[in-house]
Amino acid sequence: MKPLRILISNDDGVFAEGIRTLAASAASRGHEITVVCPDQERSATGHGLTLHSPIRAERADELFGEGIKAWGCSGTPADCVKLALNELLVQKPDLILSGINHGPNLGTDIFCSGTVAAALEGTLDGIPSIAVSIASFQWKNFNFAGKLTLDLAEKAIEQSWPKNLLLNLNVPPCDEKKMGKLVWTRLSIRQYEEQFLRRVDPRGNTYFWMAGEAVKDLQSAGEGPKGWPSDVSQIALRSPSLTPIQPDLFWRGDLNDLPKLI
Repeated sequence: MKPLRILISNDDGVFAEGIRTLAASAASRGHEITVVCPDQERSATGHGLTLHSPIRAERADELFGEGIKAWGCSGTPADCVKLALNELLVQKPDLILSGINHGPNLGTDIFCSGTVAAALEGTLDGIPSIAVSIASFQWKNFNFAGKLTLDLAEKAIEQSWPKNLLLNLNVPPCDEKKMGKLVWTRLSIRQYEEQFLRRVDPRGNTYFWMAGEAVKDLQSAGEGPKGWPSDVSQIALRSPSLTPIQPDLFWRGDLNDLPKLI
């Protein structure tokens, strides 16, 4: 296929290995790459925007390979994509990639994910977009995830990307030879236990540290074809999970179940 103009962002920051691997993977195929991402860790910022302070962007080409233009931005992941599309890019990109995230973005956790928010900005602007994550905070080999993301993106673009489609890709933390087949999945309902740790500082004041462990419920899943596995169960099988998402959050349940209006 002809070279694509690709915008890459993330929420782990400009120094993260995942984004550099993804940019290198895309550039190696001859695509034109621009990176605009946070200048530091901005995980779990959701779709937050910076409204009450200035947003600064500094060139960071030296952190990436030859021919890759890069900026480190003081804002959130969503800020980065907005700034790129409205100020930094000369032309609208053909594709937006967000990641490779250090850690999973599964189930309803996508609502607080900065990685997914960056990709969603592209979807809202009518640009094919993919969020990609390694489903582990310890796994450091991002090469296969980068290759899989580009294979998927190139194929989907050739087949005419549907309007309002955001793809959320999660890759299990294992070698490619031990990995199962990529399949379509539904979003799981992610719940947590012991979400906060209560502590006392040296001055005797109580503070809280957000923590929590995800409840391992491999069967529960939200809307979607009942024959599809949940994204959590797919990762548990050491197989890549691909979930189609759209920005429309409108109620799809029975209208008779809605509260009666006064």
